[in-house]
Amino acid sequence: MAEEAPAAAPAKAPAKAPRKKAAPKAKKEGPSLQKLIVAAVADSKERKGVSLSALKKVLAGKGVDVSKANKRINTAVTKLVTKGSLSQTKGTGASGSFKLEAQKYSESAPTITEVQHIFIVR
Repeated sequence: MAEEAPAAAPAKAPAKAPRKKAAPKAKKEGPSLQKLIVAAVADSKERKGVSLSALKKVLAGKGVDVSKANKRINTAVTKLVTKGSLSQTKGTGASGSFKLEAQKYSESAPTITEVQHIFIVR
């Protein structure tokens, strides 16, 4: 009779190397979406403001993928309105027309009478 060697124990699978974390995506060069929106509204010659669809067309011309960034564009516009950089002439939320808010004088600047008082006292 032929002797059979006992079956070798199954070899252990080699230990898997720990997963490497994906490298963080590099930030896109260029201005932020909010700066692009403000620049697009500032360049507009429309008296009543720029509609959201016209704004998206301008952003698409500047290289923004509007279909991917649709939600970010809407939130950026609403944040600019709440912050006071843009004013909404028509509509509510992210829809409607937008134009730049008129610049307000800063309250920290001294008035003319305060300046005259400073020179008279000294």
